[in-house]
Amino acid sequence: MAVTLADVAAHAGVSSATVSRVLSGNYPVAGATRNRVLRAVEELEYVVNGPASALAAASSDLLGILVNDIADPFFGIIASAVQGELEGQGQGEGPVPRKLAVVCNTGGSPERELTYLTLLQRQRAAAIVLTGGAVEDPEHSAALAARLRRLAAGGTRIVLCGRPPLSDGQGGGPVPGALLTVAFDNRGGARALTEHLLALGHRHIGYVAGPAERTTTRHRLEGHSAALEAHESFDPARAERLTVHGGGYHRSAGYEGTRVLLHRAPETTAVLAANDTVALGVCAALREAGLRIPEDVSVAGFDDLPFSADASPTLTTVRLPLQEAGARAGRLALGTQPPPRGGVTTIGHELVVRASTAPPRAGG
Repeated sequence: MAVTLADVAAHAGVSSATVSRVLSGNYPVAGATRNRVLRAVEELEYVVNGPASALAAASSDLLGILVNDIADPFFGIIASAVQGELEGQGQGEGPVPRKLAVVCNTGGSPERELTYLTLLQRQRAAAIVLTGGAVEDPEHSAALAARLRRLAAGGTRIVLCGRPPLSDGQGGGPVPGALLTVAFDNRGGARALTEHLLALGHRHIGYVAGPAERTTTRHRLEGHSAALEAHESFDPARAERLTVHGGGYHRSAGYEGTRVLLHRAPETTAVLAANDTVALGVCAALREAGLRIPEDVSVAGFDDLPFSADASPTLTTVRLPLQEAGARAGRLALGTQPPPRGGVTTIGHELVVRASTAPPRAGG
């Protein structure tokens, strides 16, 4: 039996009118009461008045974009491309926005991600684009799946951009409904980078990875491992010793991770970084240790962010077409592009070889 507004009111210990006010967002409600109502909505998995909500979402001018860090060029490029798809043709004055884009900065927090989705549901958002890797936590995955099911049931289009298709975290497989995915080939890109270093002659290849709980980190590590395992020189113990989790996708993670790596495995002749920003920290730590790039140690990043071609030396990396991915996600969110077969489209990668990688020094 479907959960009703009265059920939510009884669960929260308030009147049905109070529940209605909280969900509409048009009337002031005390913070503690609002939180109690929203908690009841979550616990009962209440879907807000399906047909009416779907009608409201269909006529809404709001599109939400969730990013981990708006200051990170990776997310800024994607968000800008999504927003660019919201512009229609003006009357002699250039393009004009067709929808209002709201960028929600989660800071990588699973709790903030869920909270923003609740707020966007209350505002009857027409569409939501979730960007970046997902947190691999069964409890969070289940909560996120439930939240997205309710949004889809209310008529909101949902697009995942840069993350794999969502599983409910309980063995239920992909979440059904109006949920589309624009994914990156992170495994293939990492494998291509590692194969490039192996072909140059490197056998002591370090890896400063991102946060262990992120899907992006796991997929890139899997690609790296696949390339190593396929090579005749593969040594599992060495590969494990040469892998360090930097704890983030920022410069300081690369710096600290490389210091750990050099202490643990001073024989390292090449370092793969979780992304291009991490690679900058890797380079800083190597220079501090008196090592030259690439004469002593080669360095490679991932994503091909705008600064990579201007780094010194210029950075070997894997190019992900972030602009294309964001634009495609925007069109899917607006319904101006037909959905891909099976609801999932994977964007390819390109290996970009620059000056930061070279054959290892003699004896490396």
